[in-house]
Amino acid sequence: MTNLSRRKFIITAGITAAGAIIANGCSSNGSNADNNSGGTTTAKPAANFTPVANAPKVETTKAKLGFIALTDSAPLIIAFEKGLFQKYGMTDVQVVKQTSWAATRDNLELGSAQGGIDGAHILSPMPYLMTAGAITKTKQPLPMQILARLNTNGQAISISNKYKDLKIGKDSSPLKQVIASGKKLTCAVTFPGGTHDLWMRSWLSAGGIDPEKDVEIIVIPPPQMVASMKAGKMDAFCVGEPWNGKLIQEQTGYSAVVTGELWKDHPEKALSMRADWVEKNPNAAKAILMAVQEAQIWCDKPENKDEMSKIIATGKYLKVDAIAISDRSKGKIDYGTGRIETASPVAMKFWDDNSSFPYKSHDTWFLTENMRWGQLPANTDVKALIEKVNRSDMWKEAAKAIGQEAAIPASDSRGVEDILGVKFDPADSAGYLKGLKIKKA
Repeated sequence: MTNLSRRKFIITAGITAAGAIIANGCSSNGSNADNNSGGTTTAKPAANFTPVANAPKVETTKAKLGFIALTDSAPLIIAFEKGLFQKYGMTDVQVVKQTSWAATRDNLELGSAQGGIDGAHILSPMPYLMTAGAITKTKQPLPMQILARLNTNGQAISISNKYKDLKIGKDSSPLKQVIASGKKLTCAVTFPGGTHDLWMRSWLSAGGIDPEKDVEIIVIPPPQMVASMKAGKMDAFCVGEPWNGKLIQEQTGYSAVVTGELWKDHPEKALSMRADWVEKNPNAAKAILMAVQEAQIWCDKPENKDEMSKIIATGKYLKVDAIAISDRSKGKIDYGTGRIETASPVAMKFWDDNSSFPYKSHDTWFLTENMRWGQLPANTDVKALIEKVNRSDMWKEAAKAIGQEAAIPASDSRGVEDILGVKFDPADSAGYLKGLKIKKA
């Protein structure tokens, strides 16, 4: 970690395998009692599929997949609850709740053979940072592979009610007057170098606020954000849903901006697995991917939103009111300021508009931004690292296998993107980085 005097990262949750909670005895209607015992029995979903004819001949039927209590973990949960892993021959998949992104990292380092996990719902930059050895506990590279993007959009930057009079929105510059008064603002993110860290830094920087000098950035696990703001630990946070909606339900703060307003249809979480597991079990990895893709398609159907919300809202998963999930997943966004969008064009997407495809151009932005803020060396070979981690080739194979060949994009690049009014050309990421006014690199 660099420049600790300027950035005090506070990790508030356990970061060992003991922090994982296995979701057992799940049913698709969520009626079973919650089980947070951390037991090791493989959970069996309510549905019972005979593997389909086009399922790969898997090398193993077992896998342990981690998730954090966030709405964008839904594809993994739904694939489990609806029996889709079974459908594609993965009959012994466990879905394992993690307490924090640090716990996810630690359990991936362990691997299932040592009581950890094989893959996870994860912040998209993390597999790159792990592969580079930038965030592993040993500081040694742990090769990871990204099999799919799990979602686009669906995050927000929320502000404490004590700053409600400032009417902060997409423009963060009104916070300058608070800083000028001598107040050291505290902004919480979920993991250094992760998506929420990058959204927060980009938003502050666009308003002329230097996140390295003008504010203190701390780390809080997603499920603890609302309680931490209520306790006065931070002035602003960036996190995924349902925690922004929950904050407003509790009238503790308001959403300044949803991140899709900063970058329309931006990439967010990923399905990632240890590279050694994928290399040993390529057909099993493809089967997992096929199940998750099918779950993503299911999650994006409007008629399934309420059921999805009820399933993932239960205590063994997110442990929140289903309304906190369903409203924003349908595009109904109450900002807590009197502004209510009934059909937001930047609501969370799981499959539609190529949301599941792991564009290499998007990963180029993540790596460039981590170079900007010193999480990766300035001489990082971006293209080489992406080729190691991004498995868009497997995504295409899996999509074909489930009859979704028409969903395969023509290119691994989505082209030039508009991010907070700045053009990002993935073919000239060095030029983009050079042109940024506020940066550490």
